[in-house]
Amino acid sequence: MTGLTPFEHASAHRALDFESIVIHGDDGIEQTADIAPPLHPTSTFAAESAAEFAEMATDARHPRYYSRYGNPTNQRVEAIIAKLEGAEAAILAASGMGAISTAVLTFVSAGDHVIIQRNHYMGTSKLFAELLPRFGVRTTVVDQTEISAFESAIQDATKLIVIETPANPTMQLTDLRAVADLARTRSIKTLADNTFSSPLNQRPLDLGIDLVMHSGTKYLGGHHDLIAGVVAGRNADVESMWQTSIVLGATLGPFECWLLLRGLRTLPLRVRQHNETAMAVATFLNSHPAIEAVHYPGSPTHPQHELANRQMSGFGGTMSFQVASSYRETEQFMAGLSLIRQAVSLGGFESLAVHAAAMWAGTLTDEQVREAGVMPNLVRLSVGLESANDIIADLESALSQVGKQSGFN
Repeated sequence: MTGLTPFEHASAHRALDFESIVIHGDDGIEQTADIAPPLHPTSTFAAESAAEFAEMATDARHPRYYSRYGNPTNQRVEAIIAKLEGAEAAILAASGMGAISTAVLTFVSAGDHVIIQRNHYMGTSKLFAELLPRFGVRTTVVDQTEISAFESAIQDATKLIVIETPANPTMQLTDLRAVADLARTRSIKTLADNTFSSPLNQRPLDLGIDLVMHSGTKYLGGHHDLIAGVVAGRNADVESMWQTSIVLGATLGPFECWLLLRGLRTLPLRVRQHNETAMAVATFLNSHPAIEAVHYPGSPTHPQHELANRQMSGFGGTMSFQVASSYRETEQFMAGLSLIRQAVSLGGFESLAVHAAAMWAGTLTDEQVREAGVMPNLVRLSVGLESANDIIADLESALSQVGKQSGFN
């Protein structure tokens, strides 16, 4: 087995576990003895000769030509994420929206039709509702909980189906295998946003989806210190997206990439703890009289819990719940939190919560908020790495104030 990297040597005998992939998935990218990977904060690279320069300039995605085209630091992260998702390749972008925009603009053109689901990250919704129509791309919005809705929406011009599961912020699920089977028989490309699950809890490509994307800002990075996006899939598709990305210029800088690489090293440990703590928090909320509903795929009360068990190996650290009160009293609940901080984003080491209706109102119209199913009393909670006891105590304290005013005590 001489000449193989440690990763190749080990994986020749058996498929490596996630814990090993995040440590060794980038073996062989660079010939270096450094244990901590080097950072390449450079915009361009020098060639030793005219022949080498010509080779660099003509080699697609060369990691040492110009950093908008590629960079060794970025190459390491792409290799690890591709292996985590079971993909042939991956491409990084400067944000989650940069990733999904690059993917969509690669595979649709004027006159094409796209199917999306009702519940998406707000930026994704705006991409399809406001930007793409300007370029002649039509969109049909469907209820993601009904596979028949996807089938009914298909047209001769349908080129792409975009899904997100669990969906932000309602935590509704989309049947990945059913959508993939439906699309494959009609040669329609499928793209799944896997941000809320991470590859540790769900692998859409294993269920037949063509492309999977993440906001790397969330669980993959895990430290609230970077903005990044990634799409993974087959080599040919990633090559096509790379051609689009170098034109759009949504390139992830090497420093952010180095931070993302550092975050990936501990992803399995963090996700395991997120899963465990979130389940404890969801159980507490389900039993509290001041809570109207809890939306968490791991909870037996979730209407799609059976589907979650079929396509997820873990249920993640993000949930939403409805305080049994008005918009105003939900704001009072949010004000009563002390350990859990009010901030957008999710998937990091610190617990964050947002009053979803208030946040979505700043980006979407009232009609779009209603269509997305965002209720006035809906709170999205990203469970961090604090102890479950402390998170629950903070929620209980804030809920007790709502309870005193609303008669729950």
